[in-house]
Amino acid sequence: MAKVQVLNVAVLDNPSRFGNPFQFEITFECMEDLPEDLEWKIIYVGSAESEEYDQTLDSVLVGPVPAGRHMFVFQADAPNTGLIPESDAVGVTVALITCTYRGQEFIRIGYYVNNEYTDPELRENPPIKPDYGQLQRNILASNPRVTRFHINWEGCADRMDDSENLDPDPNFIPSPSCLKSVPMETWFLEKSMDLI
Repeated sequence: MAKVQVLNVAVLDNPSRFGNPFQFEITFECMEDLPEDLEWKIIYVGSAESEEYDQTLDSVLVGPVPAGRHMFVFQADAPNTGLIPESDAVGVTVALITCTYRGQEFIRIGYYVNNEYTDPELRENPPIKPDYGQLQRNILASNPRVTRFHINWEGCADRMDDSENLDPDPNFIPSPSCLKSVPMETWFLEKSMDLI
């Protein structure tokens, strides 16, 4: 049984200008004292074509963690625009929150992110070179995709093979590298599993 349960993730400051920091309020519960840190990461998928454009926006260590309910706000700077292919700047992408214990990822929470111009003129006639100052980021906060993995909580062995995908959608995107194989519209149209 997992020793950490994520109870809720609230997306703050959403929608927001593209250059504003990402902010997530994360509530989780520890079933017993954890002697080592939990490592949380926010990852921005820069392109569906290749993992090389993924950016880890920030990582934070939380711990040691006593048993009980905990909450913190995880804030990360916006992605480095120089690392995003110009053809992928506008439109839909994905942001991921992951958490690992002793080097083993046990939960991944994915959100669709829509980047678009707020100016109708720019929407109709977008510039060839993206104008990030005019882009708005909108995270589909009500529709997260959650995958949990069984891990060895007592040691640092590799993640166990019997991962448990709690998302009933067979088109679930388990990692950024698989993003290119799934139509982006699929996530928007289907009902997701709530975190709570």
